[in-house]
Amino acid sequence: MATPSLLPADAEEEARELLYEAYNELQALAAELGGAAGVPAVVVVGHQTDGKSALVEALMGFQFNHVGGGTKTRRPVALHLRFNPRCDAPQCRLLAGPGDEDEDAGVAGRPMPLADIQAYIEAENMRLENDPCQFSDKEIIVKVEYKHCPNLTIIDTPGLILPAPGRKNRVLQSQASAVESLVRAKIQHKETIILCLEDCSDWSNATTRRVVMQVDPDLARTVIVSTKLDTKIPQFARPSDVEVFLHPPTCVLDVSLLGDSPFFTSVPSGRVGSCHEAVFRSNEEFKKAISSRESEDITSIEDKLGRSLTTEEKERIGVGNLRLFLEELLRKRYIESVPLIIPLLEKEHRNATRKLREISQEISDLDEAKLKEKAQLFHDSFLTKLSLLLKGMVVAPPDKFGETLINERINGGTFTGSENFQLPNKMMPNAGMRLYGGAQYHRAMAEFRLVVGSIKCPPITREEIVNACGVEDIHDGTNYSRTACVIAVAKARDTFEPFLHQLGFRLLYILKRLIPISVYLLEKDGERFSGHEVLVRRVQAAFRRFVESTEQSCRERCMEDLESTTRYVTWSLHNKNRAGLRHFLDSFVAPEQLLVNTLHEQLPGLNDNRQDRAKTDSKSNHSSDTNSSGAVPETRLVDLLDSTLWNRKLVPSSERLVYALVHQIFHGIREHFLVTTELKFNCFLLMPIVDKLPALLRQDLESAFEDELDSIFDVTQLRQSLGQKKRELEIEVKRIKRLKEKFGEINKKLNSLRVRE
Repeated sequence: MATPSLLPADAEEEARELLYEAYNELQALAAELGGAAGVPAVVVVGHQTDGKSALVEALMGFQFNHVGGGTKTRRPVALHLRFNPRCDAPQCRLLAGPGDEDEDAGVAGRPMPLADIQAYIEAENMRLENDPCQFSDKEIIVKVEYKHCPNLTIIDTPGLILPAPGRKNRVLQSQASAVESLVRAKIQHKETIILCLEDCSDWSNATTRRVVMQVDPDLARTVIVSTKLDTKIPQFARPSDVEVFLHPPTCVLDVSLLGDSPFFTSVPSGRVGSCHEAVFRSNEEFKKAISSRESEDITSIEDKLGRSLTTEEKERIGVGNLRLFLEELLRKRYIESVPLIIPLLEKEHRNATRKLREISQEISDLDEAKLKEKAQLFHDSFLTKLSLLLKGMVVAPPDKFGETLINERINGGTFTGSENFQLPNKMMPNAGMRLYGGAQYHRAMAEFRLVVGSIKCPPITREEIVNACGVEDIHDGTNYSRTACVIAVAKARDTFEPFLHQLGFRLLYILKRLIPISVYLLEKDGERFSGHEVLVRRVQAAFRRFVESTEQSCRERCMEDLESTTRYVTWSLHNKNRAGLRHFLDSFVAPEQLLVNTLHEQLPGLNDNRQDRAKTDSKSNHSSDTNSSGAVPETRLVDLLDSTLWNRKLVPSSERLVYALVHQIFHGIREHFLVTTELKFNCFLLMPIVDKLPALLRQDLESAFEDELDSIFDVTQLRQSLGQKKRELEIEVKRIKRLKEKFGEINKKLNSLRVRE
């Protein structure tokens, strides 16, 4: 059942050669146009060992690839097949594919024997087998002319993989995901005809269709092919099973697929060659075997059914019928796409012409005055983008430039103290959001406040207290207030200094990330000058030097504050005020009985004068107004301090007193450290980018201008690169123009033939 021809028989041959020649040239140009001009092609999709490569060879009429078990196709092979009755042997030419490396370009564009093409493809598969990526989406493009070739463009893709579950199969699962993504990318273009291979006898098992229908849900541009028919026929026991297989119900297979029903193919096993393992001595024998296999399959099915197949059913069986259907379908797509290709080529011609004018203008602008003006413009634009990033913007895509808190911690360091404490992500606002610029700076500072603000005073041991007591220079007592200060400032210094370096490193990392984002914004707005890489690198280097030196200076200021805060204890600073300290001590040893007991416990050798004075004070207080009774605890508290601060015996109450004083001083240092550090980083790191950086960059450019213009622009190299780009664009403009005129001529011819009909 062949699709009716769109052209009169006498004009078809006349237009066909011109049409195929134009599309062949367009296919070679399509990669350079960035996919703007979609070219119809047949993409073969199937799982490993479904017989993809074998079916492609059968469609071509000769063998070219390595067929067998496992993964044999690791890089898509695009075959531009052209029927040429004058070619008794396949005439092959390896073309440069999109993104090919230099080594590919060395063999591209010249005729190659079929054996060399085979060797090249197998070498690529072996190379990728040992490569960490295992697969590549770069097409190997081969142009073939042969007397048995159809007029088709076929793309053979790597076989889909069905890995076993379980952690031990994670490598294979990763490869399966990579292949599936590659295949989906190849079939997503609407011009593509999908050749979906299913190696199953039950149509409810949608193995390959599961992937295809993610891109083409209705199978409107998909041709379903059941491969290895010769192995399936013996599996059917009843004629009804064969009927369901040949005519699957609509509930299992959608009737909207191309051709209305599946095709069924068999490819004879065996390779072509002269060695003793070869089954076929020539491609002619291989082609005859394919035709013979088709007849045998029809006979076997008719025997199973007990009836003769209809003409429509026979047209669905065999590689030859599939080949005719695809060839006519692709030719129809070619003709239908001609009117759509012309405006795309016109657009590309305008774009290429505009780029050529811009390059010519840049070459004419390579004088000192204009280059200096461009440098100043770039300087101003760069600073504008930096300022916008800090103030906040959404132009740069977060999925490309933003970072979650996890990524930021990995790349910019974490806030961890001596105990390796790290704030959980769920406690940080916006932790899962991909931020950059000022928003990322603010989140990092907020995390610093939360982490440092939640730090408790490290544990204090009796050994530390005793070691901190030391020996006084005039008596053998101990000043426990001094002991508490020594311990507190030492622990505070050891605890907070690492956070200072971590904050500086994190903020420096965030600020340096502004450079690639700013360059992206400049390119997006067309404000980055092509070829002026030396200028861009110089501005970027000046920015890096500035933020690094500014961060170091800011960190040194913060270190001075930390050193002063941890060198001398000022009670009004470390404990807010003396009243607070008195209230704290009163709450620590407030009950009267506890005071008396503590006095007797710590000062058993009090002299009589001290006791008499206490009794006299007690009588005097007792005889006074009842409101003055509150002075008794205060007096005894002072006596307690006077007694304990010069007593060397470390009793539990003294230990608790030192412990409490250390905590009070430590928390005072922490609050002061938080406030001053955040203030200084904002004032002496963030603000200089706004008010000092512009003058510094301008001074750097002016000093460079005084030295030599090449130090900024590399004028010699720039002139050479622009000249090379101009020559390439001139060639591209000519190619697009010639192709546009060719498609215009084809369109006129097709229109005239339709009018004639």
